[in-house]
Amino acid sequence: MTYPIEKIRADFPILNEKIRNKPLVYLDNAASCQKPQVVIDSLVNLYSHDYANVHRGVHTLSVRSTDLFEAAREKVKSFINAKSEKEIIFVRGATDAVNLVAQTYGKANIHAGDEIIITAMEHHSNIVPWQMLCEEKGAILKVAPMNLAGELLMPEFEALLNAKTKLVSIVHMSNALGTINPVEKIIELAHAQNIPVLLDGAQAIPHMVVDVQALDCDFYVFSGHKLYAPTGVGVLYGKQALLEAMPPYQGGGDMIRTVTFEKSTYAGLPHKFEAGTPSIAEVIGLGAAIGYLNSIGMEAIAAHEAELLAYATEQALKIDGLKIIGEAKEKGGILSFTLHRIHPHDIGTMLDSLGIAIRAGHHCAMPVMDFYKVPATARASFAMYNTKAEIDVLMSGIRNLIEMFG
Repeated sequence: MTYPIEKIRADFPILNEKIRNKPLVYLDNAASCQKPQVVIDSLVNLYSHDYANVHRGVHTLSVRSTDLFEAAREKVKSFINAKSEKEIIFVRGATDAVNLVAQTYGKANIHAGDEIIITAMEHHSNIVPWQMLCEEKGAILKVAPMNLAGELLMPEFEALLNAKTKLVSIVHMSNALGTINPVEKIIELAHAQNIPVLLDGAQAIPHMVVDVQALDCDFYVFSGHKLYAPTGVGVLYGKQALLEAMPPYQGGGDMIRTVTFEKSTYAGLPHKFEAGTPSIAEVIGLGAAIGYLNSIGMEAIAAHEAELLAYATEQALKIDGLKIIGEAKEKGGILSFTLHRIHPHDIGTMLDSLGIAIRAGHHCAMPVMDFYKVPATARASFAMYNTKAEIDVLMSGIRNLIEMFG
């Protein structure tokens, strides 16, 4: 079956925008994806017809909003193949989800002298919360190294696992390099020593099929805005037994069963971890985004993006002075690069003058930049709606830039 690229592009109104009188070429998808009309419509429809606070009212609008909100939870459950909707916790994003685990599971289970393992390719969101926890508890943060291709060194990772290891928290797909880690093997090795594993799936989940039961991960976190949904919403998946044993993250409305001035008791899952009025519209938008992705098929999207990455890599290798940063054999649709004697910020600014949106900077992965001894990289990242013609525009822009800088 032919990939319906023209239909897909027509579903994203922002792709018709002109930037500096040039057609928009949006290649900053690793930072945030654009939104299909069906997601935009879900927000408009909610606020126009169905909006009220959820879980609190018996009136019609509250019931409608609650039904839409909980239907989105069911969609997430099916999308990642969780066992129960109780394992789906709505949070603000992947960062919020990692912090939730650190401040609940971490505080209850990490003690002085214990060790947490991360990798050398982590986003700051999967570094800083664990550093803060280790400083508070007197625990030790261990970093599994990678090679120059951006691949995790598995023998070195395995050697770090020991009786002191209480958690492995690892990125599924690197936002700075595109590396897809061998998470199945990582989980198998960790579980052989009864060590739980958290996967940071913020970058992976828009680009591949994720089945948390098949992976057997203990926690999986992701953000909505990288999954074609609104900002301000994300998901923490956790195995039910773990979530039930964890203390609440925040106190307030909706996470309680009873409250007196002497003592409060807490609601069951998932509401125990959802204090206060949630991001109602954003959660419903996430449900709409998942419905849209399902209508196309994650396998088809993954195949299309693999073609784009292969084509972009082939074209980039033809350009003298362009160095690709991150050349793992298993890699998602990210092309990070540097140009000889041209700062990445200049690359980003000059390409913007041609209507091309890329990201330039450290990508919230400063240790990765330190590893490659560069201040920053330019990063083009691909999504379901990108085309080879857009990659041609990018490569032409890079060549023009090189000529301009001499």
